[in-house]
Amino acid sequence: HVDIGPCFTMHLVAILELTIVNSLRWLTLVGSCECLVNGDSIFSSYQDVFIAGQTSNFSETDGMSRVSFGLPAVLQDYVVKVGTRPNPHRAALRDATNALENASMQISEEQGNFMYLLIKMLGARKCLEVGTFTGYSALVTAEALPADGELVCCDISSEYPAIGRPHWETAGVASKIDLRIGPATETLETLLTTGHAGTFDFAFIDADKPNYDAYYEAALKLVRQGGVIGIDNTLWYAKVIDEDVQDDDTIALRALNIKVHADARVEMVLLPIGDGLTLCRVN
Repeated sequence: HVDIGPCFTMHLVAILELTIVNSLRWLTLVGSCECLVNGDSIFSSYQDVFIAGQTSNFSETDGMSRVSFGLPAVLQDYVVKVGTRPNPHRAALRDATNALENASMQISEEQGNFMYLLIKMLGARKCLEVGTFTGYSALVTAEALPADGELVCCDISSEYPAIGRPHWETAGVASKIDLRIGPATETLETLLTTGHAGTFDFAFIDADKPNYDAYYEAALKLVRQGGVIGIDNTLWYAKVIDEDVQDDDTIALRALNIKVHADARVEMVLLPIGDGLTLCRVN
């Protein structure tokens, strides 16, 4: 693999410019509140963010990341309309997933498109996904890979990936996807002990939050230098800034956000797309 760091950085800057509107919306929501900086101060509660952003189309009932947090509905629609291109295979899988009660676990359409372009610009040939759900992000990733590309997907159950498999087939990418069922920590350890360390170009973490730190540490060993790790749900409905929220998921995400921010092993940025997407370039 070739480390295309400087070129990749220029392209990434161009993509990040597309998130400025979303960032400004976020600043508007929190402008009158105290922000959490190095643990010193916080909002009175994460619900205040939703109250302040009542014109937004994101709510807890929308779930994690089907839409981008903080965008007004009309702007969200515009972003999807002019910022993504129609893809019948992705649309069909989104429709199938939207029929589920927990459809909110699906990443947003614009996040999927962002990841597709990111993987293309990386020139990725081998990717890793921790947490597959119905396979939308796997479909996007596999579409971005070349014909001989490989995507290893880790999931605890075959139930939900089975919904996506027919769509992988019709999209012509099923042969690129290696779905491994079982605890992801065990799958990742197997990859490490069977010669896959430093061979992945991109890893996407979107699974059970208490194990995020373990997944991140494994990804650091599996992803090559110059490769990228994506960590989903790092804003977590804004719960990460409310110290009154102390459930296991929020505690894990809050701790990992602080850890990644200070981690000299990576260069990082937290993007306000979906429910927060942190990108880490492995040094």
